[in-house]
Amino acid sequence: MNIGEREVRIGRLRSLEKHGIDPYPSDVKRTHDVSAVLKAFDDFLASQEQVTIAGRARALRNIGALTFLRLEDESGLMQAVLRKDDLGDAYKTFSDHADVGDFFEVTGTAFVTKTGEKSVLVSSIRFLAKALLPLPEKWHGLQDVETRYRHRELDLISNSAVRQKFIVRSKLISSLRRYLDEQNFLEVETPILQAIPGGANARPFVTHHNALDADLYLRIAPELYLKRLIAGGFEKVYEIGRLFRNEGIDYAHNPEFTTIELYWAYVPSKDFFVNFLEDVMRHVIQESVGTLSVAYLEETQPIDFAAKWPRKTFREAILEVTGIDIDEHRTVESLIAAVRATDLKIDFGNCFGIGEHYDQLYKKTARAQIYQPTWIFDYPVELKPLAKASPDDPTKSASAQLIIAGAEIINAYYHELNNPIDQRQRFVDQEALRQQGSDEAQPLDEEFLSALEHGMPPTSGMAIGIDRLVAFLTNSPSLKEVILFPTLKPKNSGDETDSL
Repeated sequence: MNIGEREVRIGRLRSLEKHGIDPYPSDVKRTHDVSAVLKAFDDFLASQEQVTIAGRARALRNIGALTFLRLEDESGLMQAVLRKDDLGDAYKTFSDHADVGDFFEVTGTAFVTKTGEKSVLVSSIRFLAKALLPLPEKWHGLQDVETRYRHRELDLISNSAVRQKFIVRSKLISSLRRYLDEQNFLEVETPILQAIPGGANARPFVTHHNALDADLYLRIAPELYLKRLIAGGFEKVYEIGRLFRNEGIDYAHNPEFTTIELYWAYVPSKDFFVNFLEDVMRHVIQESVGTLSVAYLEETQPIDFAAKWPRKTFREAILEVTGIDIDEHRTVESLIAAVRATDLKIDFGNCFGIGEHYDQLYKKTARAQIYQPTWIFDYPVELKPLAKASPDDPTKSASAQLIIAGAEIINAYYHELNNPIDQRQRFVDQEALRQQGSDEAQPLDEEFLSALEHGMPPTSGMAIGIDRLVAFLTNSPSLKEVILFPTLKPKNSGDETDSL
């Protein structure tokens, strides 16, 4: 940051105050946004009706007794023309104190310049907010992407494409809500601070509640609470909100992220539920980006959401890519031996139990090669402690995931586990993995088991990773591009402005 520039601007602010001008007035008299004036410009030009617009100064250009001011609000950019002869002393006050980045309110009439630009000929102008720091110069040339994420407000000011990504995100979430509400789902809220972090295989964040003198956890999933609502009599519920997982940060992971989870009692069949999920996805994608064919990174083929999405099992996906049939390798030792007999280099160092070994093999081979939307069904039962076993094979779970470009977008259980005896044993098995050293195995939750023992009807459920889906839809290589303020390593005191 240029300290001298800040001091100059503070001097102008003090000068405005000495002139009796409030640099930060509270009231605004805007009558139209920029897009409204531009849309009806010919009518305003003919009627010479006065309009008042407001926004940030993106450019200032003085030519003799004329100043051309480019104002930007959320809806667009428009030129305002100030003439000394029209404004008198106010013109000098403006010229002596205005900087690019300041916010102004201008009143005037429609006017076309000699170059044909639609403008407002200003009859009065007022400061709305004095900017003490300049906008970054040559912002598009900045190579330090961390600065963009750390100072997202500047990124949004300087790059309309970035702003558009978050508009898409907002549209997608709104579309999801509308669609589910129309299908008679009920939006609910469940605790973020939880005594037991359940509902997913993940390492939680822990905090301490002083009044209760108890450790609590930021939720890793809302699943167990939402299922308790199904047990309580609701039949169609969903929740959109933040989850928190104490894991690494990379292009596909952020410690806090947004999902939607949905649970639906009495769903007729597996295919009915999966078809419903496809309908949801296609609907919200079309509404948020206006197409079902989306370009992604440097790939030659767009992601095609309109085409039929292939469906294959977890076993089939691994077998196709590696030649390894996991059904022939039921122990860790057997699976590792099979992998070693190939050219594959798979690190199983942090895996506990056969399920985590299967998962590591799958993620490093089959999943990594999936690009177009593809359903993967029937994950090993060890990987899905909250899903029923598949009716066709008790070693597999009644589960499905939608994979796009090597990443999981939807995690669904077409048959949620509602047998409390079976669920308790699954938790016991998870606890054994925890004792072996697994950081992600799920703890036993007696309150959830109590809900199941009171009875939960046949239920289907799913979760969608909002951030990952938006990243695909906006051609973003990293989740940091679609999270307004992603988690970053704290900077040392005094470093915040070094790169500005």
